[in-house]
Amino acid sequence: VYCGEDEELRRLAPIFEAITKNSLFKYADISIDTFSPLVAKKALDSGCKIINDICGLESDELAKILGDYRVKVVIMHKKGDPKTMQNSPSYNDIFTEVSEFFEDRINKATRYGIKDIVLDVGIGFGKDLSHNTILIKHLSDFKKFGCELLVGASRKSMVGAITGRETADRLAGTLAVHQKAVEYGADIIRCHDVKEHVDMLKVWSAFNNVTI
Repeated sequence: VYCGEDEELRRLAPIFEAITKNSLFKYADISIDTFSPLVAKKALDSGCKIINDICGLESDELAKILGDYRVKVVIMHKKGDPKTMQNSPSYNDIFTEVSEFFEDRINKATRYGIKDIVLDVGIGFGKDLSHNTILIKHLSDFKKFGCELLVGASRKSMVGAITGRETADRLAGTLAVHQKAVEYGADIIRCHDVKEHVDMLKVWSAFNNVTI
């Protein structure tokens, strides 16, 4: 459940202050997850470089701000309202629907001057286990858009459905899912356990003669 724009700003204010005060933007490209135009503007003014929008540029106001700031934007696919989207989600053709969504939102982003786009298939956002696994196995199909692909399955219910583990015990399953995502074409992995993911990617890279 969304906490509201005012509460979102209140929670993020000390983070924005720390980013600015310590010039943290010099050491990393900092990403903020938000669909609020006001929060996005505050984040960008503090030095953040990436906006992750789970609503996939639904807001024209947000799209204009992101275009004006010329930042990297993550466009995520979701189906339905967050309160009910996991109640028996269904698709006639999931690839067609997600592809058409991406095509539409890429066109919108382009109209607003957004050029640096990342696509996120939205694991767990209006999708059941079969939808999630199919999308990951066929990530390469979305390379046709010429954008980086992001996958974020860290500790999600997908992992719990496969392993039977509670959220706190889903590290091993998360690593396995994310390794397959990289194999199938993911360029960016969104995770909680950074150190463990770096180790996993080093081992995967060694076996695949890839430099990370």
